[in-house]
Amino acid sequence: MPPTNPPAANTTCCIIGGGPAGIMLGFLLARSGVPVTVLEKHTDFFRDFRGDTIHPSTLQLLHSLGLLDRFLQLPHAQVSGLSAIIGGRQFQMADFSHLPTVAKYIALMPQWDFLNFLATEAAAFPTFTLRMGWEATGLLRQKENDPDSRVTGVIANTPDGPVEIRANLTVGCDGRQATSREAAHLKVIEQGVPIDVLWFHIARQPSDPENALGYINYGRALILINRNDYFQAGFVIAKGIYPEIQQQGLDAFRHSLEQLAPFLAGRTAELDSWDKIKLLTVQINHLERWWLPGLLCIGDAAHAMSPVGGIGINIALQDAVAAANLLAEPLRTNTLTDNHLQRVQQRRIKAVRRTQRVQVFAHGIINRALHHEGPMDPPLFLRLATSVPGFQRLTGRFVGLGLQPEHIHLAPFPNRP
Repeated sequence: MPPTNPPAANTTCCIIGGGPAGIMLGFLLARSGVPVTVLEKHTDFFRDFRGDTIHPSTLQLLHSLGLLDRFLQLPHAQVSGLSAIIGGRQFQMADFSHLPTVAKYIALMPQWDFLNFLATEAAAFPTFTLRMGWEATGLLRQKENDPDSRVTGVIANTPDGPVEIRANLTVGCDGRQATSREAAHLKVIEQGVPIDVLWFHIARQPSDPENALGYINYGRALILINRNDYFQAGFVIAKGIYPEIQQQGLDAFRHSLEQLAPFLAGRTAELDSWDKIKLLTVQINHLERWWLPGLLCIGDAAHAMSPVGGIGINIALQDAVAAANLLAEPLRTNTLTDNHLQRVQQRRIKAVRRTQRVQVFAHGIINRALHHEGPMDPPLFLRLATSVPGFQRLTGRFVGLGLQPEHIHLAPFPNRP
């Protein structure tokens, strides 16, 4: 009996990955009348590795879409500035109060709540389709088995078996381990990163201090993200030493946490297994070329960002807005060309690469702190920088808005219900 081809589906734009970039791009394209299908390989959005920071620039986007008031009804915390405890001394690192935005703060909210909210709003558009539990496994080509021919869609595994989704444009928003860029054989340029992060939960009390950039001392660094009744904690380590930390034992690990943040004393006992601690491998990289005929990569699929500053989600969402601004009309009118895809990369690449350079610089500072033995004195350059008038406003603008904030230039399609 001859093999049968998988059932096929057609759409104008197929987006691989239901993260921030994928859902936002799907929302904006559908709002502009473009038929779009978003594939998310998981059956829900619940991922501990997802970020929690909704930046002022993103809140401004929601405001421009008329969604901000509804969004802020969800449980969240607001942070109007960022501070850190370095060598036992508190430093105010960033101030958002001056930003030219409606919301002059970062909203701390689990990313699954943000994605569920945006996906629910997108479902109001008749041209938006979200397929949960559909995992992209490869790309369709105009000429089968010809890696140089135009991308014409996606091959996906679904709960009902394999499916082919034919599309005028496929957009890879599937993160740093992207199937899209691997299947397209796009060249990835890696930058060395000297740190990794151990990711875990620890109980939080209402009286706990807020220091969003964490604690640095004794050759260690700890970040505590407020998730209401618990902290999402990130313990920054030198790359490759996790096995050594495990060998020293959980007691030594718990002690190091309490030494950095004494108010955690008595709570670290809940970390009673290494299974509760996950290794997040930090990467910074970028694609030499974000696109091929019929394919575009954005977000982490095009450029993996470090967790430094929590700005990865900000960059990914700005990629999505830029892509929607440039591609919605040619997609809707079936006039898309390779030049449109090239223009997305040209629009975003400078801001992305400059942001990555700032993160690389920050890595160097963190790495030196991680190799400092014993109690540390705050570095002189930090004491001087934070005393300069305007420093906190400058860093607040970098973290809160990014180097190139994007604005939505698309009007809603008239046929929205």
